[in-house]
Amino acid sequence: MESCQPRNRCHPINRRGPRKGKCQRDVWPALGQKQQPRWARTAEQNCPCRRFMKWGSRNEDRERAWRASRDTKLEPIPNCEACAKPTTEEVKGWSQSFDKLMKNPAGRNVFREFLRTEYSEENMLFWLACEELKSECNKHAIDEKARMIYEDYISILSPKEVSLDSRVREGINRKMQEPSSHTFDDAQLQIYTLMHRDSYPRFLNSAVYKALLQSVSRSSSES
Repeated sequence: MESCQPRNRCHPINRRGPRKGKCQRDVWPALGQKQQPRWARTAEQNCPCRRFMKWGSRNEDRERAWRASRDTKLEPIPNCEACAKPTTEEVKGWSQSFDKLMKNPAGRNVFREFLRTEYSEENMLFWLACEELKSECNKHAIDEKARMIYEDYISILSPKEVSLDSRVREGINRKMQEPSSHTFDDAQLQIYTLMHRDSYPRFLNSAVYKALLQSVSRSSSES
């Protein structure tokens, strides 16, 4: 026959949370634990959604901090190309062709300023770095510049990583075993096309371009 004696309440099988209506402070007052056991937590504390919300909140805080630090770093425009003030004809010509814009140092500077407002300045910086690499002849300098370009714009660990498809990335990884001045040609073309199709139309409608166009037109009429 089964024993009629009640089960041992201290047996691990019977360790359950407090009954409804009982405060947890009254159940474990003498344990001296800073944190209650996992099985003793309330349903709200153990809810996966609650843990996900906390994780999401921490992730958002981290993202805001990164954005703030990035904005701080980008306040001045470093290494701007030296160029003369553009003429009215040049500024108007930028709206006719993306090639005209990119071939003009003043046009590149203004376009770069616009890209900063869209948090995509790295596209222009990468394109300029590739142009500089292609003009290099010294083997040691090519190796060093190629490594820097890879770390700054290709590596997935870089905050300035540009958007490239897997085919182009794989090609770069192969070419980096023996870098040359044309290691990033395919990637440069892809980023050039991206800026042309995506950023350039918005640039022509931006306050940056319209303000410059009005400024040079006013200066031209006054002179």
